[in-house]
Amino acid sequence: MEAPHHQAPAATLKITVNSPEQMGELGRRLAKLLRPGDLVMLTGELGAGKTTLTRGLGEGLGVRGAVTSPTFVIARVHPPLGEGPALVHVDAYRLGGGLDEMEDLDLDVSLPESVIVVEWGDGKVEELSEDRLHVVIDRAVGDTTDEVREVTFTALGERWADADLAALGA
Repeated sequence: MEAPHHQAPAATLKITVNSPEQMGELGRRLAKLLRPGDLVMLTGELGAGKTTLTRGLGEGLGVRGAVTSPTFVIARVHPPLGEGPALVHVDAYRLGGGLDEMEDLDLDVSLPESVIVVEWGDGKVEELSEDRLHVVIDRAVGDTTDEVREVTFTALGERWADADLAALGA
């Protein structure tokens, strides 16, 4: 049995976000970097801004439907309004088995042709793709306004080797 394969990140970037508006804007910028088949894992406590980021991402991709937290449906598909990919927004909080369960959801889209954003996916969806973008949203330490977030992007796999994460901080 081989040891688990831990690949080195292709790139990391840390951005400070000062408001929900900025978080949405960050999502819109992130959308420009994404391609069909991309897997984005979102990690952050309740209220950290995961859905706000995803809403901006959906706006940037130009998908249909209001992006809200998919907690009770587990996964929600936002079809594209134009030529772009669909956005599949997954809440893996109650998914136990990860990938198999994801496939059991019978999503009405082809995952390779969609952008997949997974909340609470740590330890559950990594096997979906070696190439993924891990986004961790933390409340800024010592922040008193409660709006400031530290957003850390960690890009994994060849897909991201030449991606310009710096564009996110523009």
